[in-house]
Amino acid sequence: MKPLTFVFTLTMLVMSCAPVATLPPDTVATSPAGTDQNNSETPVMPSYAPQPGDKNLERSSLYIGESVLILRESFPVQVVLGLGGEFPTPCHQLRAIVNPPDIENKILVEAYTVVNPQLNCIQVLKPFQEMIELGTFPSGHYTVWVNGTLIGEFDS
Repeated sequence: MKPLTFVFTLTMLVMSCAPVATLPPDTVATSPAGTDQNNSETPVMPSYAPQPGDKNLERSSLYIGESVLILRESFPVQVVLGLGGEFPTPCHQLRAIVNPPDIENKILVEAYTVVNPQLNCIQVLKPFQEMIELGTFPSGHYTVWVNGTLIGEFDS
């Protein structure tokens, strides 16, 4: 078994067995002070999503060493793409664009890094692992491609 596949599988097993925190009856849950309680409709963008300030950063390639597709046991099936590899330096940040399936049910993912060219950064590779939510899909057979490389396929 590939090491990254083992790590992702082990992580998912541990997460599924973790106890769920519950509040005793008659307890009211509140948000921490300073949070906007009325704006629950605002989606939280994942850290790997392109950010507004990225236009000021330099785009760079990404070294992907391992990849895995995870199909969560839910209805409809939720698909997650696990990526592992190395950033060119510790100053690089992951970005991923997940495109909707095309006419051939290909899900194209574009993964890259961004970095501030003004930063002085140590020139060493930095390992990374990221779980990228692909979402749910209508019934069909799909393939997942990252930067032009076939990662895997699944049926929904």
